[in-house]
Amino acid sequence: MPGAGMEKKDNSIRAFDDQGRIHALISAWLIPPVPPPAWLCAIASIIGVAMAILMRVGLLGLSSGVGATQPFFPAIMLVTLYAGWRWGMIPTLAGVVFSWWLWGGRHDEPLNSDELSSIVIYLICGLMVAAVAEGLRGAMRGLAAARAQRANVEARLRVTQAAAGVGPWDYDLATGELYLSPAARRNLGVPENADILLSDLPRFVHPDDRAMTEAVVFGALDGLTDYEVEYRLADTSQGERWVHGRGEVMRDDAGQPVRMIGLNFDVTNRRRAEAEVRESEARFRALADSAPAPMWVTRSDGVREFVNNAYVAFVGLDYDSALTLDWRTRIFPEDLPRILKEQVAGETSRRPFSLEARYRRADGEWRWLKSFSQPRYDPSGAFAGFIGMAFDTTEAKQAEAKLTGLNELLEERVTAALAERDAAQAALLQSQKLEAIGQLTGGVAHDFNNLLTVIIGALDVVERHPDDARRRERMIGAALAAAKRGEKLTQHLLAFARRQPLKPEICRVDGLIAESEGLLKRALGDAYTFHLRLGAGVRSARIDAGQFEAALLNLVVNARDATPPGGEVSIESRPVTLDRKEGDLEPGQYLRVAVRDTGTGMDAATIARAVEPFFTTKPPGEGTGLGLSQVYGFARQSGGSVLIESTPGQGATVALLLPVSAGDAASESLPRVDHIRAQTPSRVLLVEDDPQVAELVDAMLNDLGHSVVRAGGVDEALSRLEQDDGIQLVLSDVIMPGGKSGVDLAEALAASRPGLPVVLCSGYTGGDQGRARAGGWPFISKPFSLETLAQALAQARPH
Repeated sequence: MPGAGMEKKDNSIRAFDDQGRIHALISAWLIPPVPPPAWLCAIASIIGVAMAILMRVGLLGLSSGVGATQPFFPAIMLVTLYAGWRWGMIPTLAGVVFSWWLWGGRHDEPLNSDELSSIVIYLICGLMVAAVAEGLRGAMRGLAAARAQRANVEARLRVTQAAAGVGPWDYDLATGELYLSPAARRNLGVPENADILLSDLPRFVHPDDRAMTEAVVFGALDGLTDYEVEYRLADTSQGERWVHGRGEVMRDDAGQPVRMIGLNFDVTNRRRAEAEVRESEARFRALADSAPAPMWVTRSDGVREFVNNAYVAFVGLDYDSALTLDWRTRIFPEDLPRILKEQVAGETSRRPFSLEARYRRADGEWRWLKSFSQPRYDPSGAFAGFIGMAFDTTEAKQAEAKLTGLNELLEERVTAALAERDAAQAALLQSQKLEAIGQLTGGVAHDFNNLLTVIIGALDVVERHPDDARRRERMIGAALAAAKRGEKLTQHLLAFARRQPLKPEICRVDGLIAESEGLLKRALGDAYTFHLRLGAGVRSARIDAGQFEAALLNLVVNARDATPPGGEVSIESRPVTLDRKEGDLEPGQYLRVAVRDTGTGMDAATIARAVEPFFTTKPPGEGTGLGLSQVYGFARQSGGSVLIESTPGQGATVALLLPVSAGDAASESLPRVDHIRAQTPSRVLLVEDDPQVAELVDAMLNDLGHSVVRAGGVDEALSRLEQDDGIQLVLSDVIMPGGKSGVDLAEALAASRPGLPVVLCSGYTGGDQGRARAGGWPFISKPFSLETLAQALAQARPH
């Protein structure tokens, strides 16, 4: 019976183990695993000699000479086994001495030849016994070491099997004996001491897997073939558990099958991990298929292995055909060489890369797609391919085409800013070595694109709903507000770059601060304490009053944002004298206007970057990072600088240092004049190369009551003036095509028609603006309002 055979096998193993333990105990007592110390060896030798003498004297007494050496042989063997052959020489020599003493030494009689021969024979035999005992001792020590090594190996094997969950088993084909190791029993859920037959095993298998498992296992037994199977266990108290079983037929020397051995191990964690992976893949597919943008996954060789529904819909093919589609047949011919080159470079680099080109959609329409590809790696860290996504940018491209004029203007401004930055690099490096040009480009593009989004969106809504007055007014208001924010952004950038056209005049600083007190208090709010400590007196500075007030307002707003409610903000002014050059400031007298707060303060790293454009510590959406850069640009344009003093947790002080200017402050401004109503209708020559700008300014001039003659360049303007004597005023852009500027036109008219009023305008602050201002012609910066235009026209007319 297989169960009885298994029990008999276990009993024999246990009996063998018990016998081995007895032998091990005797060996350990007789032959210690570690050489004993000398004192124990000496005691063992003394005991052996004493036992030999006592045995001889006790049995034969001292009168007989028979058996004088025989009792020493056991002592020689035991001492040699315990302590080694060297200590075995002690009982050997003791036997020689004892026999000599017994036979003649105690009576002072010499030994006869027989007695001497007996001693020699004894000595030879004693040495042989010691040698044999030493050999036996070495063999027993080696056997003990082998037994210990086997025990260690078996222990490690048991630990390894337990850790890996591997359970060996053995089935005798002849006797039907089945042996299951403890690990195999644990894996199957079989009780440790329970007798079990081969036919009992299927009841431990899950009912749904039982038939399949029986077919595989018993089929392998019947056919005497190897097998491999995975199945669930019937016991689900700890959740669903999976076991992987393997069996192999063992044959004797004649090739006859004698037994089947194998193992089983728990693969629950692997099965659960595979289920999680399948679930994750299903979630990914569901997410990818719900995305409106085409997505794909490629293998390391570039072949696609997955595409989502949006991808299939774009190409208009079935799923399998979409996987193998050659995209070269769908790319716009002009874009194909560039895309192929960029794709090869991107895939070769195995780094994230982006492509943008025109692709033919299923309906035949060419669409702009911008794709982003990201490398992916397998669990071992090896490159496994790319995962990509594409976005349709056609609308953005069309909007970009519509805004070509504005973008070109923006590019001109950026190019001019870059050129000015290169020219002033040394000064900027002296002024805290700002690395602003990279941020400037990205920041300007970001903010202007946001503003243009509002403007374009509003105008698009107005165009599509021309009869909706309420919506039209709201959209026009939003577009105007965005345009004004763009104008303010440009002014801030120009102020930082020290290219903002200022209108400096001698002003009493304390007077300007006092006049701005109401505005500053409103900006600060009631949650803060506000103090003015004005000590500049009658001292004045040559500054642009409006820019000074804007700088002061920026500093107060920054102080408010850095100070918790209940804090204090103060403005102080006083004269200071610099005896030596400090940074950008030459020695001399200055007015120090400082805004102090009790807020969170700044560390040294923040102070070092505080005036960089677009650098801000505020959360996204709560600050542009242009406030302090505008203040710094205004101060440098005015001949001064900005100093920042702060300690984290102890507030901050930002001070403007402005050169003291001799002279009287400007007189009170004259009563305000309504220049729009005061316009005198005239015939105006408008010189503007941008058709859209010309159309807008033409409409503004008509609103002011003027008739307009238009010219697209300097040469055309001179021709118009020769043909039309009725032109009474010229309004010209500074930047013009053909190599001649508006300043060239103004200078030519000053020579040929000195009485003809000329007004210059420009949206770019470099180039000929210095010549324009030096010529004394009225100058207005784009963009400008109707009031600004009317005021410039009135200023140009002779009084």
